Amino acid sequence: MEDKKETFTYNYSASQQSEIKKIREKYIPKEEDKMEQLRRLDESATKPGTMVALIVGIISTLIMGVGMCCCMVWMEDLLIPGIVIGIIGMAGVASAYPLYSHITKKRREKLAPEIMRLTDELMK
Repeated sequence: MEDKKETFTYNYSASQQSEIKKIREKYIPKEEDKMEQLRRLDESATKPGTMVALIVGIISTLIMGVGMCCCMVWMEDLLIPGIVIGIIGMAGVASAYPLYSHITKKRREKLAPEIMRLTDELMK
């Protein structure tokens, strides 16, 4: 019978260990501390207004472009409708920032009590 030597070899790699830790951290449920919660609430105050303003601004810019196209390319037939379409697009572009301000203001009013409570807790 042959004499078998059982050996165990181990290779330590710091980069592997750090990668393993990074992967593991993704699956550990995180508890949100008060500062993270405050940051998240503050950020959530502006997101809806930003999204609505971007959507309105982009669509209005496209509408204004259609109006300009009507005026410049099909001037004989669509000059007046092109001017009207362009003015509608300009009004939409001009309303994007006030719309953002209004939505953000309402959202901040809604979140103010919770943010004030968290800031009071953090400042103590």
